[in-house]
Amino acid sequence: MANEILSQINDIIRKVLDSDDIVVQETTTAKEVPDWDSLSHVQIVAAIEKHFKITFTSREIHSFKNVGEMCAAVAAKRAK
Repeated sequence: MANEILSQINDIIRKVLDSDDIVVQETTTAKEVPDWDSLSHVQIVAAIEKHFKITFTSREIHSFKNVGEMCAAVAAKRAK
């Protein structure tokens, strides 16, 4: 399930940042991805919430250190 979520989040990030060249791993941080700034971060989070039909708290959003933490949060919310 984790690989499936990572794959879907990678697709979302590619779409939001309009780049098919992006490949994120669980350890990937926003600083490592070209054009992933604070505005696109909000757009990525909103797209993830819409795609998975979940909602993150602002505390959760600010706590994400890398893509893996986003995946774990999605998995936890989907498990509820």
